[in-house]
Amino acid sequence: MAEFEILAIGLDEVDAPAKFAKSFRETGFAIIKDHNISSDEIDRMYGVWTDFFASDEGPNFAVKPGESAGYFGYKSENAKGSANKDLKEFFHAYQNKTLPNITEKETRDFQEKLIKMGSTLLGWLDQESEGHVSFSEPLENMINGSDMNLLRIIHYPPLPDNVEPGEVRAAAHEDINLITLLVTGTEPGLQAKDVNGNWHDVPCKPGYITVNSGDMLSMASKGHYPSTPHRVVNPPKQENRSRYSMPLFVHPRPDVLLDKLTAGEFLDERLKEIGLK
Repeated sequence: MAEFEILAIGLDEVDAPAKFAKSFRETGFAIIKDHNISSDEIDRMYGVWTDFFASDEGPNFAVKPGESAGYFGYKSENAKGSANKDLKEFFHAYQNKTLPNITEKETRDFQEKLIKMGSTLLGWLDQESEGHVSFSEPLENMINGSDMNLLRIIHYPPLPDNVEPGEVRAAAHEDINLITLLVTGTEPGLQAKDVNGNWHDVPCKPGYITVNSGDMLSMASKGHYPSTPHRVVNPPKQENRSRYSMPLFVHPRPDVLLDKLTAGEFLDERLKEIGLK
């Protein structure tokens, strides 16, 4: 691959499905640049969740044993195969689970719009995969009735002075799910890896929604859509500020057959590998 180019696509472009599938095949990433989520909505989301993480409410929503909804404290998660915990705290928001009151309205509206957009994008991949890939059922159908779609609100605090070698905000990893939709974070730092092992900064213009392929899509498509490693690097000292990020992980129903495993079996396996189960 001569060049690692993540295509930026408008939802209403005539050739959007073809461009989206091309970018996914070549990089595992694509960017949606024109959509129906306003900058005001994004700012409000970041505002209410900044207030939440600045409060002492986190422990009141601490995730319960055997569950995955709620607050995860600093250094809760490690990337698959990493010996170090990531330098972050986060909250798992599901459509049918309790949220902090101050975040309720903004989060429900935001989450619903992202899920609808994710369904549209999966429909594009269905359309463009015809003749190339055979899925157990259409990708768009895989999320019908799913209560597993996960909005993760992440806070990367300013780095402390005693960061150990190898500790980073988010170590290199691939996502577990079908596709991930990520509104541009409040600070740069996201990077993606090409097939030659080189790291590239992912464009982070305000309002961009970065979309990437996860391991479930890679498995279901038998590698036609690769799951690309990505990471969040530590900031330079002069830019050592909090960073907030809000990825939506689009998940199929647990019974969906990906290849040799169901989505539920694969998710369970991976959660154990990253220390969340």
